[in-house]
Amino acid sequence: MQLDRADLKLLELLQRDGRATVQSLSEAIHLSARATLNRVRRLEAAGVIEGYRALVRRSALGEHIGVFAEIALKDQRQAVVQRFERRMAAAPEVLGCWVVSGRYDYLVRIACADLETYNRLINVWLDDSALGVEKIVTNVELQTVKEFAGFPLPGTTLPKRK
Repeated sequence: MQLDRADLKLLELLQRDGRATVQSLSEAIHLSARATLNRVRRLEAAGVIEGYRALVRRSALGEHIGVFAEIALKDQRQAVVQRFERRMAAAPEVLGCWVVSGRYDYLVRIACADLETYNRLINVWLDDSALGVEKIVTNVELQTVKEFAGFPLPGTTLPKRK
């Protein structure tokens, strides 16, 4: 799908505030409310906009720790990989899971009530031979400097050096 300047501006605005009104969006991109709504619906139908969600303040949920776990699997057979990925996708403690290059196969972002809970969780993973986990290296989050706030869009990044 080819995105024009109005589409990119809509995506920028909706990444910042998914509850923005069609009226406020239309004023920002200088189109009628009907044309703006049609664009948003087209972006949704094309799968460019996958959905909307609420950002919940962490402190509202009580104390917890954030952990980045680097995980290596014992083997790379498709059945093992699929089983591991299904388990990560289903675990409510897993906030994100990425296949990465380098010494480890996955980078997994996890939130737990405390280190004891995290330790129990990873011990279950290590003890489950069907998951095929060889090694987990734990990096505890000390402070969040920047949280994900949307993807960079063309025209919003720094220009290249000459």
